[in-house]
Amino acid sequence: MGIEYSPEISALLGRVRRRPNAGWPWRPGEAVPAGLPVKQSWGWLFAPDGRVLTLVNPRDGIVSLPGGSLEPEDAGDPGRALAREAAEEAQAVIDGPVYLGYLYDRVGSANGGHECARVRMAAALRGVGPSAPDPASGRHYRRLLVAPGLAVELLGWGLPGLRQARAAVAAAAAWWGAPVRADETIEELPSAGCRLR
Repeated sequence: MGIEYSPEISALLGRVRRRPNAGWPWRPGEAVPAGLPVKQSWGWLFAPDGRVLTLVNPRDGIVSLPGGSLEPEDAGDPGRALAREAAEEAQAVIDGPVYLGYLYDRVGSANGGHECARVRMAAALRGVGPSAPDPASGRHYRRLLVAPGLAVELLGWGLPGLRQARAAVAAAAAWWGAPVRADETIEELPSAGCRLR
């Protein structure tokens, strides 16, 4: 069976653009070394059927995972930053963020030109509230549930992204009982919000 999606999603996916791959080395399962600042936290947020939440900016077609920069209110906790960013960007409610590893950004584009870590996490996606613009950027994202492998393709992350996705899928299966093989239907979450079971 092929991937299923609506005509509206087809039109949205037809406008998808990928950011250039930065080539940051992926450090799966490794703790961030002391002295290397954590500047960002992004997450693979798993619905119960094994699909993950991706965000599409309909203005420029860029696809992303929920997440962003750590702020003072996060107190240095990447899990707290992910929960806050997911709520701001996607109105998402998550449970139990699990650390997967980090990307080593030697150029430090998120840290004023100094090296830093960009953390990757997995979490259970419990639902989303009514769609609203991100208060930090004003972006109003479309929220799609997709299989993790398709997320890698939409993000344009190639083999390093596939390794991340595999680590995330293994964590989701172990922690929340998510299926290793996700439903391949692409679904846009309703603008009114919903709970996920």
